Amino acid sequence: QVQLVESGGGLVQGGGSLRLSCAASGRTFSIYTMGWFRQAPGKEREFVAAINWSGGSGYYADSVKGRFTISRDNAKNTVYLQMNSLKPEDTANYYCATQNRPGGSRWYRHDYDYWGQGTQVTVSS
Repeated sequence: QVQLVESGGGLVQGGGSLRLSCAASGRTFSIYTMGWFRQAPGKEREFVAAINWSGGSGYYADSVKGRFTISRDNAKNTVYLQMNSLKPEDTANYYCATQNRPGGSRWYRHDYDYWGQGTQVTVSS
């Protein structure tokens, strides 16, 4: 089992920034990939960003590329999502998730094994 706790959400004006954190505990040695997804009311949960736990650069949805940055701190078992130039359409509940098996698609939410409870991000216009 892996437990995930997100933090850092809140209300921000358009153009502002927030940094989300996701702290992992439990069987963290089994993590292959950590990802961020978001879900707005009435919409499907969608991929935002992902990063391999062992290293390398991040992967991003086109809608956030150039504005969001995913990073990780393995010593703290934590992944971050730095969100800049926020827009009202970024308003959603943001979830972190882990893949604990090789071979899954980092873009596909059903290939993730564990999920956090989410943190709300609201961007005002």
